[in-house]
Amino acid sequence: MSLPLITIVGRPNVGKSTLFNRIVGQRDAIVDETPGVTRDRRNAYADWAGKGFMIVDTGGFIPASSDLIEQAIREQAGIAIDEADLVLFVVDVVTGLIPVDSEIAKILRKAQKKVLLVVNKVDTERRESDLAEFYKLGLGDPIPISALIGRSTGDLLDAITKDFSSSVVADDGKRLKIAVIGRQNVGKSSFVNALLQEDRQIVTDIPGTTRDPIDSILRFQGEEILLIDTAGLRRKSKIRESVEFYSTLRTLKSIERCDVAVVLISAQDGLEHQDLRIIEAAVQRNRPIVLGVNKWDLIEKNDQTARVLEKALREKLRIHDYISIIFISALTKQRIYKVLELAKVIDAEQNKRISTSELNEVLGVDIKAHPPRSRSGKEIKIKYITQVRSKPPVFAFFCNEPRMIDDSYRRYLENRIREHFTFAGVPLVLSFRRK
Repeated sequence: MSLPLITIVGRPNVGKSTLFNRIVGQRDAIVDETPGVTRDRRNAYADWAGKGFMIVDTGGFIPASSDLIEQAIREQAGIAIDEADLVLFVVDVVTGLIPVDSEIAKILRKAQKKVLLVVNKVDTERRESDLAEFYKLGLGDPIPISALIGRSTGDLLDAITKDFSSSVVADDGKRLKIAVIGRQNVGKSSFVNALLQEDRQIVTDIPGTTRDPIDSILRFQGEEILLIDTAGLRRKSKIRESVEFYSTLRTLKSIERCDVAVVLISAQDGLEHQDLRIIEAAVQRNRPIVLGVNKWDLIEKNDQTARVLEKALREKLRIHDYISIIFISALTKQRIYKVLELAKVIDAEQNKRISTSELNEVLGVDIKAHPPRSRSGKEIKIKYITQVRSKPPVFAFFCNEPRMIDDSYRRYLENRIREHFTFAGVPLVLSFRRK
């Protein structure tokens, strides 16, 4: 299943963005005393005691306002509530309970979502005596915190994650789950329709037709594959429409629950900056990638075209040059089933385990031939290597000075692992620990 989604709502200037920053652990949202500063939504991954979740910051919610911007914020907050597994309703102990809070509480009760009532700016125990009036909202026991100084935010996080699993377990049984992602109008829905041999997704020339991720079951080589067609991803600065923002959020959730991500690009446009951002989003989530170069039928070709273009693509991919590349046409169905075959091979690769003895025997030779260099002059010794998990493959290197291993040497070791054991198309995680 995908990660739980937590949405923060409340009227302007109650400290929603301060709470968001506190939970995420960094200054991601803009925080200012001016009401209504948060307009563009922020979403981020957060973790508490090994339990991961997605959290969304929304703008100040004013239910009855006729202001166009406030109407847009209200619409976005409504969609966020709709999508949420849990809503944090933030109120302000300093200003106390006001009619707008009661209006928001009424909307939340009607939505029938699980809600935690968070009373912010409770900086001292003396302030806790002011909590009684918030029981009038009918949303259960108020949870007093101070997002600014961090008071009792640990208790809040305990309450948020109480029913969460410590790890996200894939659903849909043993089906291989493939998410089809990419920029707008690169042919994602056309590709899925061609595989399914039916027009299940709406396909037009208008960018952004697909709003929601759409799951489809495909039988291929005697197995069932779950295809997830997703909305096109754009740069955040281009996301103005509230529905599009949450389409992007749902797309990221789809990446989290897939086994393999098929990133489609246009053969006419090549690999653009936004394509690299999309690839990075999948890599950050440790998802293996098939890069499908679509609309291959529109390219004038000779015997060298594919080889030259693939070389150019790998140069742009830089440290992600391990990604598998395939040239396809959703229109003519050229090599579209090869994408599925490749995804199955890559899924098998990410589930592969290498024995500890083989790792130490093979990589030991490479490490001896090219030991890590130390800027301080102190000798760095890697004494022991083991694979601690698969999907994604994680390799632990035990050494005397783990912090002194630089990025170039990490890259060298990753290349050695790939040369000996392949792991085609799969991101590898290298962990250095003190022996």
